[in-house]
Amino acid sequence: MRIVCVSRGTYGGGKELAERLAAKLGIPCLAREQVTDMATRAGINVGKLEMSVVRPRPMSEHLAIEKERFKAFITATLAERALAGGVVYHGRTGHLVLPSVAHVLRIRAIMDPESRIALTMQRLGLDREKARQYNAQVDDDRRRWARTLYNVDWDDPSHYDLVLSLDHMSADNAAAAAVSVAQLPEFQPTPASVKVLQDLLLGARCRLAIGSDERTRMVDARVRADGGMVSVTYPPRSAAAAEYLRAVVGSVQGVREVQCTMASTNILWIEERFDPQSAAMAHVLEIAAKWNAAVGLVRLTAADSPQPEARGEEEPVSVAAKDAGILDDTAGTEPQGDEGGVRATMGRLLQEGRAGGYWAVRGGGRELTQSLDRTASCSLVVVGDVFLSKDSAVRKRQTRELTSQLAETLRVPTIGAQEMEQQYLFGPSHWVKMIALAALAAAIFVTVFLHQVPVLTFLVTPGTGHRVAAVAGLAVVIPLFAYVYGGFAHYFLRLLKFE
Repeated sequence: MRIVCVSRGTYGGGKELAERLAAKLGIPCLAREQVTDMATRAGINVGKLEMSVVRPRPMSEHLAIEKERFKAFITATLAERALAGGVVYHGRTGHLVLPSVAHVLRIRAIMDPESRIALTMQRLGLDREKARQYNAQVDDDRRRWARTLYNVDWDDPSHYDLVLSLDHMSADNAAAAAVSVAQLPEFQPTPASVKVLQDLLLGARCRLAIGSDERTRMVDARVRADGGMVSVTYPPRSAAAAEYLRAVVGSVQGVREVQCTMASTNILWIEERFDPQSAAMAHVLEIAAKWNAAVGLVRLTAADSPQPEARGEEEPVSVAAKDAGILDDTAGTEPQGDEGGVRATMGRLLQEGRAGGYWAVRGGGRELTQSLDRTASCSLVVVGDVFLSKDSAVRKRQTRELTSQLAETLRVPTIGAQEMEQQYLFGPSHWVKMIALAALAAAIFVTVFLHQVPVLTFLVTPGTGHRVAAVAGLAVVIPLFAYVYGGFAHYFLRLLKFE
């Protein structure tokens, strides 16, 4: 069940590399052009979507929904081929549609610009300057495509496991080198990675079903599957069609339970062990209610933590697990019976109507950022207790690094769980601060109001010394009053739940 994704540029040798690699591995080779033709036949307007990406203008709502359908189609196609025995895919960014599938080998094929220009001149019959412009334009289009669909930099080498230059190496020799890498233990399927692949396939099929039904076709839905339980999040503007979502998604084979949540945005809550009765849970729910947000649970466990084998499909799921709205995580991050508090936490989110799905990630910041959908609307990331197997000093350092990495990558506010009340809620300490600031602002105002004559006399008294003192006094008092009154207004508006 090998999965190899070859990212290639225009006439850069990636197609030949992928075909030879597939032949050596004995698995099918699939080109992006084939997937595009299949998507077009399925009713997805890929041509119009590509033109909207090339043009420097905002994408319409209709095309934004079409973009999600196309991403789901690619995901379903690659996942089906992979589960059927393996696939070598070559195109722009195939590996990005299979996030957190650990055994995907991601290859970038590159070639010297002059060699690419020569190939373009030979195959398209262009002169050198036109061939150079053609390659540059197509590469720019591919960068915009990766940025628009996945919000990543196509040229960033961190997205690839292997970068192969075909300047001084034939495609056949490069394929032989890639075969050796593909045989490493890191790129062999495991029960956990297969389970992630199956969940991606089920989620993609559900998203395609939503886009294929006339009643739900224009719903901008985000879908996530976990072991047969499917979470669907949709915006308030799609509320009219939401009544059909459960029936449409429930008709997809493999779906055992459907949870639909209406939300304007999302909050990501990252923990290693969730506690539905904790103060963090109460704070997350309060913020989600204020913002009309769905809460997505991300369970991050260390890569070196024990990983038992995944349970088989024949093992029954307990009624308690089903009632809680989440099935056992067969990714094997915990022994049976200990799912890190996910069941109970998801159950409470379901009761509050704030469930935004759940997924597990093994590793650190790199694995976590690769598993996240960077195009989804997200207003806040909350990082709780993670790296629990480390000692206190190491845990604090790694948590701090993870928070910084997420903030830089996702470009949304990222805070620790203990900071939520201080930054986004109104607690007892804020009452004290608001009252103190209000009293100080009132004292400054009343003092100036009751002593207008001395103040005006001080300001208009002639003489250089008096004028300097007057300017200095204004320079101190006015900013001080603005700071005090502004602080009071800030806490007062937060009390009234104005953001």
